[in-house]
Amino acid sequence: METVFDINEIMKILPHRYPFLLVDRIVEHVPGERIVGIKNVTINEPFFQGHFPGHPIMPGVLIVEAMAQVGGILAYMASDDEVRNKVCYFASIDNVKFRKPVLPGDQLRIEVAATGCKRGIWCFSAKAIVKGKVTTQAELKATFADKDRL
Repeated sequence: METVFDINEIMKILPHRYPFLLVDRIVEHVPGERIVGIKNVTINEPFFQGHFPGHPIMPGVLIVEAMAQVGGILAYMASDDEVRNKVCYFASIDNVKFRKPVLPGDQLRIEVAATGCKRGIWCFSAKAIVKGKVTTQAELKATFADKDRL
């Protein structure tokens, strides 16, 4: 699997940092159309301490957040320089389905496709996959805003 953006490049795009940066690398990118990110899930993730002791499962909301971060990279890379000085914010989540738990040791393949962009609001179809099986899917929306405006 070829790396298109490594963690250093991702950190130049996303404002998130440990423990909330939930994408390790980008392995596919078709500008403005689709992107594929990887999240390596390890037992060292801080959320496993409480979710759940003795039965660690990655929280579904964090899987959705990982999908949103990958979508944010797609939108950022397709935007002009004016938008690149702003932050991409989650706008909505629809039709989320959790199909299979994500466990320590899993590698999440996060596939996000742009389904439209109107008046600065990006729409995405996203899915998270482990070993070829969809664990989570959702429709997401995001927009850009000034860092100091919100």
